[in-house]
Amino acid sequence: MKNSILTFLALLFSSFAIGQKVSEKDIPKIVKSTFLISYPDQTNVKWEKEKGNYEANFTVGKTERSVLLDSNGNILETEEEISVKKLPANALAYIQKNYKSKKIKEAAKITDAHGTVTFEAQVTSIDLIFDKQGTYIKSIAD
Repeated sequence: MKNSILTFLALLFSSFAIGQKVSEKDIPKIVKSTFLISYPDQTNVKWEKEKGNYEANFTVGKTERSVLLDSNGNILETEEEISVKKLPANALAYIQKNYKSKKIKEAAKITDAHGTVTFEAQVTSIDLIFDKQGTYIKSIAD
């Protein structure tokens, strides 16, 4: 019983850490406008609010993508789902060494507003962040 309560509380609090779904009508016009200029063919967009920013989630072909914009409509970063095989070799080696019996659930390539590329690998409930060469940067609790 104690474990059930702890599990419930952990799930409850983790739901506040991730983005909160937002209706498209609640997205500022400048944010929607910037998104539509950059991605004019996207119609099935799911919006979330993350720490005062807006995240548009959508699919291009079979690839999941997201764009993070601030409330002024500036694109902060883009994220594109990639196959695990496309992670840098050093990142794969780091995960294999430090998370031996764990499987990589998802992988993504992230490009920030300055063009800096990082990679994300989700292992268990942790997102591991690596630079372009695959050097470990940090972990983020999912």
